[in-house]
Amino acid sequence: MRDFNNAKPCLTGKGVTKTFGFGDKKMNAVDHVDFNFHEGEFVSIVGESGSGKTTLSKMLLGLISVTEGQIDFQGKPRDISTNAKKKEYWKGIQAIFQDPFASYNMFYKIDSVLLDCLKMRGDGSLPYEKKFELMTEACSFVNLKFAELTNKYPFELSGGQMQRLMIARIFLLKPKILLADEPTSMIDACSRATILDMLLKLRDEINMTIIFITHDIGLAYYVSDTVYIMEHGKFVEYGPADKVILNPQAPYTKRLINDVPKIYEEWDLTTV
Repeated sequence: MRDFNNAKPCLTGKGVTKTFGFGDKKMNAVDHVDFNFHEGEFVSIVGESGSGKTTLSKMLLGLISVTEGQIDFQGKPRDISTNAKKKEYWKGIQAIFQDPFASYNMFYKIDSVLLDCLKMRGDGSLPYEKKFELMTEACSFVNLKFAELTNKYPFELSGGQMQRLMIARIFLLKPKILLADEPTSMIDACSRATILDMLLKLRDEINMTIIFITHDIGLAYYVSDTVYIMEHGKFVEYGPADKVILNPQAPYTKRLINDVPKIYEEWDLTTV
């Protein structure tokens, strides 16, 4: 695990809150959370369904507004007040989502998906031969062959292939921050390990910050430098992965760890 005590923060939050509803039905989905994510850091945000993880990720991406608090990007207050500023922000932060089938426009061929990435990063005017070379390189990074994908539609691929194609997009865009919201939950265990290794390789290659949203605390321990534990919209514990997982302090963290089934022990279902 790396030490990020003296590293440069790239995304920070102070008192970040998201409130839904009004009056008696008002609810804080994310409740005054603080965070510091650093360049090159692999951060996991862990919690059960309904804990506020996905709501927080949507605020980080600028897909939903912040009710209260402030988010800073690259050391400055984030400004996404116009569509142009939001598009500029998205050059620095991108996402891979849980459902690969909902992540693509199924009427757009794979060529268009990758060409849009080149256009977004400012390489839209390159000769097609150079674009073909860059798209081939990106697909090769995720063990896909672009020559076999060209002129195909996303629905012609498997779920695992579509998730790998999402990582190929990230390879082309090279954002400062990648937000991965349960990117392995819909695929088999073998493909899951492959995709996680690809994310780690991508992090090492371009010093990208990865924010990994998951309910799987074992997976978080495997990949993370830093772990944030989220319960009812609040961070109840955070710190280096070894410290949080091997020496948990919060009762909620202890319960998450105890709830992980072990094949060599009888399962305790009393907490379910």
